Amino acid sequence: MDIALCYESVLPARGGAETYIGDLARRLARDGHAVHLYASRWDSSALPAATHFHRIEASGPRFLRPWRFAAACEKALANQHHDVSIGFDKTWGQDVLYPQGGLHAASAAHNLLKFPDRFSRALAVIGKWLDPAAWSFARLERKQYLSPNRPLVVANSFMVQRHFEEYYGIPPESVRVVRSAIDPARFAADDRLKRRHVERSRWRVIPEETVGLFVAMNYRLKGLSPLLNALALVPRDKPFRLVVVGHPKFRPYQRQAERLGVADHVIFLGHRADPKDCYFAADFLVHPTFYDPCSLVALEALACGLPVITSRYNGANELLSPPTDGLVIDPHNAPELAAAMMRFADRAYRAEASTAARQTGTKWTFEHHYQALLDVFREVRKTKRAA
Repeated sequence: MDIALCYESVLPARGGAETYIGDLARRLARDGHAVHLYASRWDSSALPAATHFHRIEASGPRFLRPWRFAAACEKALANQHHDVSIGFDKTWGQDVLYPQGGLHAASAAHNLLKFPDRFSRALAVIGKWLDPAAWSFARLERKQYLSPNRPLVVANSFMVQRHFEEYYGIPPESVRVVRSAIDPARFAADDRLKRRHVERSRWRVIPEETVGLFVAMNYRLKGLSPLLNALALVPRDKPFRLVVVGHPKFRPYQRQAERLGVADHVIFLGHRADPKDCYFAADFLVHPTFYDPCSLVALEALACGLPVITSRYNGANELLSPPTDGLVIDPHNAPELAAAMMRFADRAYRAEASTAARQTGTKWTFEHHYQALLDVFREVRKTKRAA
């Protein structure tokens, strides 16, 4: 097939959707499909050599740039005859839309949950009303999904599929669910035990300590503050540490840990370009997010054999079979989150959950994801040819 991928920036080293598009492009090329990339910037060294690049110019302020990129991309595609075109996030004019970040409308609603009280949430609502980017993205999303020429929608969890019906009245049968996936080969290592020992030595963690890992760039949305509140409820006699990886600016959360009296139980590492050794060194992942369509961090942890504690607002929880391979909690329920973390102090449970997590991680792989996405592409090609 001749396939066009459309996304403003494809720099796979940055992670997230950009890493995914690089993985997808390489897999398509390996199967002999012609891959076209429509983007404003890219790292050609991280993409297949046979990729056809189409530069789309998009500049201006943040709230206007997606509109300019989408309009220019639609114009460029009109002069081509691809079997299938697929857009990611804020764009339109493609045959398929795969919003890996979920719906903006759902994200905006869930973002309010990160505030602890009604007053804070009310102020946040007022702030959004005054934010041109919020208005712009909400209007753009309505154009994407409510225009006469609607694309075939791919959602990466049943949670997102429900959001399409809840916010835009798009029925479930019009949305194909293809769960997110990661390439487990990125986490292969013959010297994993050595890496674990070296990393834990850097952290000055003794073998008897249980280590929970938190990985995120957006600390507020992913629930670091309520996680620290829950950590304060973990008995001090438990040999337990929390390791925080992600954004380099973590001082406000250090101060929170100090106020709660748990600073000596938290290790802030800041940004790590490759967190693989952190996964190897930890005993479980804790990800009490307020919104994640299908967290790649959770999938990476499972691939490394780490059980996962996550929230009911994460579409990736649909992959878990609690309590076998992890636990699902309410991020605002500090006692529940603390109890979940304390379960992993039990070495026997931790070992069983680790084995189960690794098995869960193999049930849905990038290859499964790729084949399911190809089925969607074939469906679109057949429909276009029939028309």
